[in-house]
Amino acid sequence: MMKTRKNLLTTLVLSLFLSVVVSAQEKEEEPSLNDGSIDKQFEYIMTEANNYRNYKVVKTAWLNTLKKNTLDSIARLENELASSQDLTSKQKSEIDGLKTELANTNAQLSNVTEEKDSISFFGSLIDKPVYKSIMWGIVAALTLVLLLFIYKFKNANAVTQEAKQSLAELEQEYEEHRRKALEREQKARRQLQDEINKQKMQKSK
Repeated sequence: MMKTRKNLLTTLVLSLFLSVVVSAQEKEEEPSLNDGSIDKQFEYIMTEANNYRNYKVVKTAWLNTLKKNTLDSIARLENELASSQDLTSKQKSEIDGLKTELANTNAQLSNVTEEKDSISFFGSLIDKPVYKSIMWGIVAALTLVLLLFIYKFKNANAVTQEAKQSLAELEQEYEEHRRKALEREQKARRQLQDEINKQKMQKSK
């Protein structure tokens, strides 16, 4: 009996928890004109717009707000794109500098292999094997730094391409929705004018 009560209590608690989670998710995904993605804002306009026969009548203020939000999103993407491009250029310059430095170090290392066993290094004579170890250590360090910058450069380039694609898709989506909204508004106005003219003709009779 006690075990059955515990199971029942556990089931009730889980059901309540799931209900709260689902309710929170539905609330988070509710369309709004003041926040959320551009797609959600379009969905809000289509949901809240007045119906006129087979048409949707959209408030001009809503369209202006949607236009502002879309332009803000485009501006933000353009800023992110510009920042990514600046970072890519900077990292490319650093990589080129590291490549040059690595090439010079390799050239010096090649010259070292042809010299005497004792070499002057910063004014001190050291054994050739020790000098080689130092030089190879420098080459290894520069190689690691170069690989790190190449990795960062590739990541920055990927972000740049993604930002370009997102910007293009957003602009295309905005133009398509704006065109459809204008068409619906023009059709609604014509239909409304036709009804007004019809009413005038009926009154004149």
